[in-house]
Amino acid sequence: MNNKVILVSSNQLGGGDQILGENILETFFTILKQRDDLPAAVFCMNSGVLTMTEESLVSVHLKELEQKGVAILACKTCADHYGVSEKLTVGKISGMGDFIELAAKYEVLTIS
Repeated sequence: MNNKVILVSSNQLGGGDQILGENILETFFTILKQRDDLPAAVFCMNSGVLTMTEESLVSVHLKELEQKGVAILACKTCADHYGVSEKLTVGKISGMGDFIELAAKYEVLTIS
């Protein structure tokens, strides 16, 4: 995983039931944070930025990943759109240029 960037483009995993999708996404990050080989970064865009707020249980797991050295980044345009720029409890605001740099350097694993 350490040669990957995880792109989180939704606050749920899969396109079905919202609650189920949120639970599956939380499970993904619960298991991911237990690995020895962590991703280089997690970049959140679109509704994925919502996972970086206290309203999302995923934020707890993102905090743990950040403490282990994983960069947790939010698309500024998306955070502004959803009105959560001031509500992020983990990570930092970033831009599409940063994501393009990461994508040029690492393999991208998209969560949507």
